[in-house]
Amino acid sequence: MRDQLYINGQWVRPDLGGYFDVIDPGNGDLIQRVPAATEEDIDHAVHAARQAFTRGWGQSTGAERAAWLEALADELDRRRDALAVLEVRDNGKPLPEAQWDIADAIGCFRYYAELARELDDRQDQPLALPDERFRCRIRYEPVGVAGQIIPWNYPLLMAAWKVAPALAAGATCVLKPSELTPLTALELAGAAERIGLPSGVLNVVTGLGSEAGAPLSQHPGVDKLAFTGSVPTGSKIMSAAAVDIKNISLELGGKSAFIVFDDADVEAAVEWIMFGIFWNQGQVCSATSRLLVQEGIAAKLLERLVDETRRITIGPGLERGVLLGPLASAGQFQKVMGMIEQGKQEANLLTGGKRPPHLSHGFFVEPAIFDEPGENSRIWREEIFGPVLCVKRFKTEAEALKQANDSRYGLAAAVMSNDLERAARVANGLRAGIVWVNCSQPTFTQAPWGGMKQSGIGRELGRWGLDNYLEVKQVTEYRSREPWGWYIK
Repeated sequence: MRDQLYINGQWVRPDLGGYFDVIDPGNGDLIQRVPAATEEDIDHAVHAARQAFTRGWGQSTGAERAAWLEALADELDRRRDALAVLEVRDNGKPLPEAQWDIADAIGCFRYYAELARELDDRQDQPLALPDERFRCRIRYEPVGVAGQIIPWNYPLLMAAWKVAPALAAGATCVLKPSELTPLTALELAGAAERIGLPSGVLNVVTGLGSEAGAPLSQHPGVDKLAFTGSVPTGSKIMSAAAVDIKNISLELGGKSAFIVFDDADVEAAVEWIMFGIFWNQGQVCSATSRLLVQEGIAAKLLERLVDETRRITIGPGLERGVLLGPLASAGQFQKVMGMIEQGKQEANLLTGGKRPPHLSHGFFVEPAIFDEPGENSRIWREEIFGPVLCVKRFKTEAEALKQANDSRYGLAAAVMSNDLERAARVANGLRAGIVWVNCSQPTFTQAPWGGMKQSGIGRELGRWGLDNYLEVKQVTEYRSREPWGWYIK
């Protein structure tokens, strides 16, 4: 177990010697204690990242960086089984989900190795100009030092989403994982150490909330801030970035709608609805937590949905056959249960919403389905970040689209219909950065990820994720032998 900060290629104790507990959400037991970084530790990490950037990493070729990314992927791959088990203990998710996440994280590093190589071919491409006396070429240069703050729902995967494109671009990183799930981020640092990644290129600092996050966001040596998390925290980070005009990308919350038309296959709809809200215990920013069902199919679909929801196996993530693990922390458990209690005053609770009777320890909650909450109710409007689904009916396509778009969020949405022209029309009308047709939640490293409205700024993944860490430079050269002569009368 790692119990130190990783700064400048070395494992170091926190400046003030503070530590905090990491808890297993499946039983509430202590896993280990990890360092609580302070402003001084953050300053050391940022300085190390700056030195690494200026003394070589920022000037390296994409091919050179690709080799390091592939080495990181290989090292993670060698330990993928142990990493998956550690992720379950730290986060609580079922083991098959954790194994999927670890494989995706490894794939993310491999993908950005490919894009790093391709970046070399993109450099210095000519740009045609209307005046032949000038020649222009375009360069893509790394943004510098990136401060990266990640959430607790996909610990290693979210680290990969940020670290891999940053390193591919030639940026250096100071990564702050969530205090709830820091363990696999520390193992990523361990992998960097074992492959001999140049000192300071990747720094991992664990810390408590704003005690570490605020100094990183406000540090003048940070050129780029990348954050995934809640809207209130994202707003604070955006304010901090505004002081010295930092480059910023934010992937924030969601309250995503799933529209199901009455020509959809009921069984297929039930499966995708459940995957869309109960995967990862509903702790997914893009979770399709608002279900809009056309009246003609509503009764039949809800009957099947409630029946199948009650069949979900709940338990510790390492137990065979478990589909729903615990929530990630005591605080999240209390928040979700509080929202469910309020929801009982705002809608009809069809199933779930309580602690399973056979699980007296840990942060477990039965998946809940609420029917017909008010349009202005909290459970319909606010992100719950748990296994809670709210259902409303609609009559027409226009009504469904209006209800789906009536939200301050705009991260994701889904539509299900056998009429593909209608599905495409609705997909085009949804105000969301990600739209799924006849499915929910498939995520591919190659496709852009991000939201509209209060769901964030910028896009991660794909080429868009690499562009987050690049600055575009034009170099224009005067080629004529004749003087420009603008001052000649």
